[in-house]
Amino acid sequence: MTKKSISDKISDALDISKEEIVESDIEIKKPKEIQVLPDDDLTKDYITVRRNLKDLIKTGSGAIDGILNVASEGEHPRAYEVAAQLIKVVTETNKELMDLHKKVKDIEKDDVKLTQNNTTNNAIYVGSTNDLQSLINQDRSKSKKKLNNEDIIDQ
Repeated sequence: MTKKSISDKISDALDISKEEIVESDIEIKKPKEIQVLPDDDLTKDYITVRRNLKDLIKTGSGAIDGILNVASEGEHPRAYEVAAQLIKVVTETNKELMDLHKKVKDIEKDDVKLTQNNTTNNAIYVGSTNDLQSLINQDRSKSKKKLNNEDIIDQ
C-alpha cells in the first residue's frame, strides 16, 4: 500500500483534483438579500451577525468532516489535533450565536423599560374642589346626581 500525500488526501476527501487545490480562485458569494425594516440598526446588525455566525458554523462543520476523513486515512496525530481545534472553534461559535440571542433580547427589554418609565412629578388641576372630587371618585358623582334628581322630583 502506497502512502498518499496530504494533497492527494485532501483532493479525495473534497472530491476535487490536486490542480484545483493549488490553482483555484476564491469565489466570493453575495449574501442573500433580507428585507429589513428601515432605520433599525439593531435589527440590521443582528441579522448580519447571525448570518455570519451561521455561515461560519456551516463552513466549520464541513471542514471538520473533511479533516476527520484525512485524519482517519493518514492516522497522523497532527490531523487529529487540527480536527479537535476545529470542533472547539465550531462549538465556541455556536455559543456565540446563543449569546447573541440573549444580548439582543436584553437590549430590547431595556428599550421597553426606557419607553415605559413616564413619571409625572408635578400635576396642576384647574377647577373646583367639588369637580376634582367627582373626577377622582366616579361613584360619588353618580350617587350625588341621583340625589339631586330625587330632590328635584320630590319638590
